Amino acid sequence: MAAYSSSTFRAALQFTLPLATLITTGTPAAVRVVPQVAPAPEPPAPGRPDEQPASRTAQLTSKTAQLASKTTEPASSTAAPATDVGLRTRRPGNALVGARVPARSTLTPYAPGPAHLEACIFMRYDEYSFTVGEGRGSKGPDNYMGARVAVAGASGYAGGELLRLLAGHPDLEIGPLAAQGSAGTHVTAVHPHLSGHPGLQRRTFAPTDPELLADADLLFTALPHGESAKLAATLPANLKVIDLGADFRLGDPEAWTRYYLTPYAGQWTYGLPELPGARVAIKSAATVAAPGCYATASILALAPLLAAGLVEPADIVIVAASGTSGAGRAPRPDLLGSEVMGSMSAYQVGGTHRHTPEIEQALFSAKRSVVPPSGPPTVSFTPTLAPMPRGILATCTARLVPAGSAAALREALAAAYDTEPFVHLLPDGQWPGTGSTLGSNAAHLQVAADTHTGRAIVICALDNLGKGAAGQAIQIANLMLGLPEAAGLSPYGVAP
Repeated sequence: MAAYSSSTFRAALQFTLPLATLITTGTPAAVRVVPQVAPAPEPPAPGRPDEQPASRTAQLTSKTAQLASKTTEPASSTAAPATDVGLRTRRPGNALVGARVPARSTLTPYAPGPAHLEACIFMRYDEYSFTVGEGRGSKGPDNYMGARVAVAGASGYAGGELLRLLAGHPDLEIGPLAAQGSAGTHVTAVHPHLSGHPGLQRRTFAPTDPELLADADLLFTALPHGESAKLAATLPANLKVIDLGADFRLGDPEAWTRYYLTPYAGQWTYGLPELPGARVAIKSAATVAAPGCYATASILALAPLLAAGLVEPADIVIVAASGTSGAGRAPRPDLLGSEVMGSMSAYQVGGTHRHTPEIEQALFSAKRSVVPPSGPPTVSFTPTLAPMPRGILATCTARLVPAGSAAALREALAAAYDTEPFVHLLPDGQWPGTGSTLGSNAAHLQVAADTHTGRAIVICALDNLGKGAAGQAIQIANLMLGLPEAAGLSPYGVAP
């Protein structure tokens, strides 16, 4: 470690042993070891054809152990024997082989520390990984880190984004992948952006077989409306399930009947972690309904203002634009490039969009609004299609109460989201754009008070495949499995 002094290195050893801690580089999905520390790789010893040379991470572990023995006091003869609770091994397709992963340290994700540590060894490991103990032995002789997860509907846009995020998740292993219409097709033929991942390169999609999908700790269902309910009825009761569709979002059977053609299947725990009390409910739930993309943006924008009594529940108006991936991957004439490029269009106008009852359900809960409405609580929602692949930009307005002001609106949003890892209130005067949230699990907010019309205006931007679908589903899974909520996710978008 030519770039670091010996005193700095000794200080690092005092914080954690062994030193084979992952160094994250910008996102939790990217990991590497310090090349100056690892010795040059030696030629593999003769042996079976399937034997692999020791990984650079394992070499780093060996080197670190030698350094640690020179810089620390010998262990007391009365000390408790070492255990293997920190040893976990990835199955093929995951990041680590034979590396010792330290148990969760006492450093919190937001605790200040020496600058050189933040820049090197300890790059927020706690925030992204929390793995202790042995793997589930029932899945085979090999141990591996974290829970095994399955995906039904893995060939769609949301399914592909789930796979991308799972491929870089430190504590989740990719298990069965089902795609009924693409069964037998190679995963990377459908999702070429995942080419090169050792766990997906030779994988093919399987049929949607409940017995196969049950061979996991948790199942994501990214299926068309109505299909998740059919599948869920055939799954074992002890399997944790997160549904990215609409099948289990609504608690009112009549509202379901007005907007959907399939039979009402019931309601699961609603999975928007930023709502008051939602995290506790999600952690204790076996089945969770992930919110819709439009609904996520609208609820995040308006819920704190309603809870603070700054706007009235009556006469809420939302106009939101979505990228074309929000309509799914099935071919449609109105989604052809020649139809979409250079054009914006509204659709399902006049209160007919299916996210309308979901938004009303979340916003008008007795816990969310403390202002007696001047009329019946209503949401007028108009969606529009924008010429972009992904993104949501929601403009949400509501009637101000007499005490409402721009400062009060901003204070309410800040109080709700200042400690949230993924929801960010932008500096005053800076307005959200979909490009800034691309590829992330972030939602960007800004608020203003229109004194001319007496209305609050909140803008929310997010990635409809990120915080609006797959990213939010991973966030929910982390909570359900007892992992750090931000594991495998980034709050930072890709630009330009």
